[in-house]
Amino acid sequence: MEVRVLQERLAKALNIVSRVAASTRAALPVLSNILIRAENNKLVLTATNLELATVDYLSAKVQKEGTITVPAKLLAEFVSNLPKGVDVEIVTKDNKLTVKAGQYRSVMNGIIADDFPELPQIDEKKAVMFKVGVEDFKGAITEVVVASSNDTTRPALTGVYFNTYEGALYIASTDGYRLAERRFIEKVVSEVFTIVPTTSLQEVLRSITDDVEEIEILFDDTQVRFRLGEIEITSRIIDGNFPDYRQLIPKKTDVVVDLSKEEFMRMTKMAALFARESGGSVVCETKKIDKQFLISAVASELGENTSYIEAVVSEDGKVVLNSRFLMDALNAISEENLSFGFSGKLSPVVIRNAKNKDYTHIIMPLKS
Repeated sequence: MEVRVLQERLAKALNIVSRVAASTRAALPVLSNILIRAENNKLVLTATNLELATVDYLSAKVQKEGTITVPAKLLAEFVSNLPKGVDVEIVTKDNKLTVKAGQYRSVMNGIIADDFPELPQIDEKKAVMFKVGVEDFKGAITEVVVASSNDTTRPALTGVYFNTYEGALYIASTDGYRLAERRFIEKVVSEVFTIVPTTSLQEVLRSITDDVEEIEILFDDTQVRFRLGEIEITSRIIDGNFPDYRQLIPKKTDVVVDLSKEEFMRMTKMAALFARESGGSVVCETKKIDKQFLISAVASELGENTSYIEAVVSEDGKVVLNSRFLMDALNAISEENLSFGFSGKLSPVVIRNAKNKDYTHIIMPLKS
């Protein structure tokens, strides 16, 4: 292999691809390596941990084609420390990779490419495909992943559920105590009902570069592929049944109050300071006659805190919530104003944007 490529482009690609190799804890040493393939004036970088695979296609001057695998972390850190603006020359011989740039030279021991796992394949003719703008993708995924679970004993809850409903594509996640749903694409023709690991989606978010405007998503029976310009990220899908979550979303609530997100967050943070002794529980209360929405918390050793904001309130009511869950929900809201609703001490709390109702966040109350 003999290749020349610009340092900035190579460093950026290695940074993206090496994260997957660095995340593996498998016994196979080759999984800590990057597969480098030079062909058709492209330098193709690949890493996998057997559940997730990332491929980056770089334009390069390929004088001689070839393949090799080398330690991901070592190569990524070496190239990132080279001077910007220089051409990097990559040459292989006898399972060794030589990297040269000006007065800098390094020789790395590699492993033959034959030992690298076979990459996942998706039949694009049979796959279900969607396209979405990058800003819409980032916003929607960020709003939903916050409610996913880390409990590996319930794998279906450790991912985001992509599902079509009434001609639209929705995404949802839940950990059993809260639920987040977002209408992802308004009109679709194909159907999909698939759980994508949250960790895979977070890797996609981290891999989005400034030049990407649209993301292509392809689903087959066992995998999903995200195409971001020259980058492809392929992930296994979670084999399991996602809860029938729509039946958990109240169609209406007895108490409804419209609030400023900024003021609501400030009140919640103040109450949370006093709620540490009580497992983070804070009391949200509405007073119709006084036109007030209050948040309070009591700590036997520290004292107590009560804050209120003037608001139009439909009914009197009181509900106890986990302050961290509440702050997570408020951070996910994209508008300046929000709608906060509930029907009783044990009924789900519904939080939505005041105007755009595409996003719904549900929090189950604590027993007071």
